[in-house]
Amino acid sequence: MRTLEPGLKAGRLDAAEYQRNFSDLHPPLGDHEALVASDRCYFCYDAPCMQACPTAIDIPMFIRQISTGNPLGSAKTIFDQNILGGMCARVCPTEQLCEEACVRNTAEERPVEIGRLQRYATDIAIDQGRQFYTPSPSSGRTVAVIGAGPAGLSAAHRLALHGHLVTIYEAREKAGGLNEYGIAAYKTPNDFAQTEVDYILALGNIDIRSGQMLGRDFTLAELQVKHDAVFIGAGLGNVNTLNIPGAQIDGVMDAVEFIAHLRQAASKANVPVGRNVVVIGGGMTAIDAAVQAKLLGAENVTICYRRGKGHMNASTFEQDLAASKGVHIRHWLQPKEVSHQDGHVAAITFEYTQLEDGIMKGTGQQTAIASDQILVAIGQKLDSYGLDDLKLDGGKIAIDDDGRTSVAGIWAGGDCATGGQDLTVSAVAMGRDAAESINRSLAMQMAGASAVA
Repeated sequence: MRTLEPGLKAGRLDAAEYQRNFSDLHPPLGDHEALVASDRCYFCYDAPCMQACPTAIDIPMFIRQISTGNPLGSAKTIFDQNILGGMCARVCPTEQLCEEACVRNTAEERPVEIGRLQRYATDIAIDQGRQFYTPSPSSGRTVAVIGAGPAGLSAAHRLALHGHLVTIYEAREKAGGLNEYGIAAYKTPNDFAQTEVDYILALGNIDIRSGQMLGRDFTLAELQVKHDAVFIGAGLGNVNTLNIPGAQIDGVMDAVEFIAHLRQAASKANVPVGRNVVVIGGGMTAIDAAVQAKLLGAENVTICYRRGKGHMNASTFEQDLAASKGVHIRHWLQPKEVSHQDGHVAAITFEYTQLEDGIMKGTGQQTAIASDQILVAIGQKLDSYGLDDLKLDGGKIAIDDDGRTSVAGIWAGGDCATGGQDLTVSAVAMGRDAAESINRSLAMQMAGASAVA
């Protein structure tokens, strides 16, 4: 069954099609497949893949452990550096990081499947509930973590491991951040984001308080009174809006909101999608939104980006994935006006663009694309509400190499802070490293208190 009526419609496909379309993008490796894949690794000394990993996982080591029949040992090697290694194995752009650096590319133009091998090992550990760590004796110190996304969870786990009591203040109902609300459903099926959160919390010493928003339910000053240190991993809570005539018409919505609604829907059949969908943007969010619109039964899905293919933030792999699903990607188009019929979006007009001396300019020529749904994915930005006392840099929280902010006793990391790559794996690394800095600071405080006593 395929429903092709115009307008926003739910239930465009039958149950079998929804199940097939949103099945695992990369099915997990079986035991034999993992052994064969691991055998391709050269186990390089000073491995370039390890240097390309933001969390510096010992990739040759964990692959060797798989090849010798020790997947649990492999999982521990991964978790030692990246406690969210299971999610990163699913969503990291490995083709641009570790796998791009793999020396196998030189001889065979095909890297070792590092991401799938990482998933193989971490899935075994998580499925078996194997905990590799025991918290240190209680330090008597408490740390507040704002945000239960990748940075916050990574920081919380490392701090809890050092014996500190951690309270995570999360604005949403569920923990996970973008892993729960912002990743394409076909990348993390079977509620894996929450499975990973539960695995992390099983360490102990971590309490999550949901529905707690900075600036509304508490202030940074209040947290500093209640806790010995504060870590901010709040992500980017605001989105850039489409400021053109007609952008407020029914049928125009933010792509992040569209993805979150899809991720939280009890059934994919409940999510309405247009027959003709236009996605504006050139990043990973644009790709995720466009592909999922197609998988929900949209007949025509077009991504429009104001620059060329080489300028898109989305990886080549993601662009190719979108094309393979039937998404049409058009370049050198900037939106100018949304037109409507009976109060609902009917089309969007674009102006062709070009580069002149490195500056993008409109050509004056225009084209219109029929559309009954427009998804806007033109970037996210920091919600600075409640952050008035912190120094900002480039629209993000300014931090030093240890994650310290301009206010003593407050650290930050992940997408909300300077220096990150707006990737899950980068957020994990920043949260982990800030936690180590916090632990050192608390240890010095405790040593000073002991000396005074």
